[in-house]
Amino acid sequence: MNKDQIHNRKLTWRHLKALNELYVKGKTKSKLRGHDYIEHLINRKKYIRPQAGNLKILEAQDDYYPFFKKQLLPYFQRYQSFFEQEQLEHDARRPYPEDDILTLMFIAKNKDTLKAELTTQRTFSTKIFKGKGSKYLEDHKSVRKAVYKILNIQHFPEKDPKNLQWRFVVDCLNPACVVLCENVNYLKDPWPAKANNIELWYVGGNNTRIINDIPDEKLRLPIYYSCDWDYHGLKIYSDIKAKLRKKKTDISLLMPPNTTDPLPVDSPDHNSIWNHKQSLSGLETSDFQPEHIQLIKELISKDQWIEEEATGLLEILAKNNV
Repeated sequence: MNKDQIHNRKLTWRHLKALNELYVKGKTKSKLRGHDYIEHLINRKKYIRPQAGNLKILEAQDDYYPFFKKQLLPYFQRYQSFFEQEQLEHDARRPYPEDDILTLMFIAKNKDTLKAELTTQRTFSTKIFKGKGSKYLEDHKSVRKAVYKILNIQHFPEKDPKNLQWRFVVDCLNPACVVLCENVNYLKDPWPAKANNIELWYVGGNNTRIINDIPDEKLRLPIYYSCDWDYHGLKIYSDIKAKLRKKKTDISLLMPPNTTDPLPVDSPDHNSIWNHKQSLSGLETSDFQPEHIQLIKELISKDQWIEEEATGLLEILAKNNV
């Protein structure tokens, strides 16, 4: 697994500011030890080392500078520019995890769509801050405050809209293909996809009716589907496939590159279980290739699932020869 993926490195804004200070000044007094990713940079990569005679000071080594410039500096600069543009507090005390910063940036980019179909706070938290639970905004005041400021709202409505339909798109100038994502997380870090001429779509999870409104000219490119390999994710794939079939086009399911680290279906905040009473859990067998069916059967037999964003999108596409 690539430890440099945002999903895996689990840095906060405080960490990024300190790592940028290390890049600019060559050393930092910020307390960074004990964090898995930073220990990886110290002990495995040898990019950073404690100062001789004063272990509280960390010093950059020669290889740190090209590493930071390529892997972290573009993100640090994007985040800093975003905070300034949205006038959000962003000193070193801000506890924003990096994935929350990306989510706030995603909210800002899509605020018109989100406001037009504004949900309750708990639904918003579940759908937009995926994997963090319905009470995430209730429990994280600084993030909730930032969401309110970005959306220019005083509160969320008490009820969800009757026909919630979100469609988010990451455009690129010369798309070679479209990847339709079950979850929004890949759209929060769109730069690798854009750099590789991949257009990303999200059509609202299982609210797939909005596909009926996509113009035919948007469906001429090869379309691939990336999802959690659980019952809900694969059922949504079949629903989308049926809708696109009516439009005389098709969609291909992307196999996960790593099938050796599945999760139990009773994982926290995971609400999709297999139906052991029906063949293939009731999924439409004809929608899947033999290798798909083999993996689905294995997951069903062990009551496991595979998380979509546990692997980088480009790695998934490479595995599927896209």
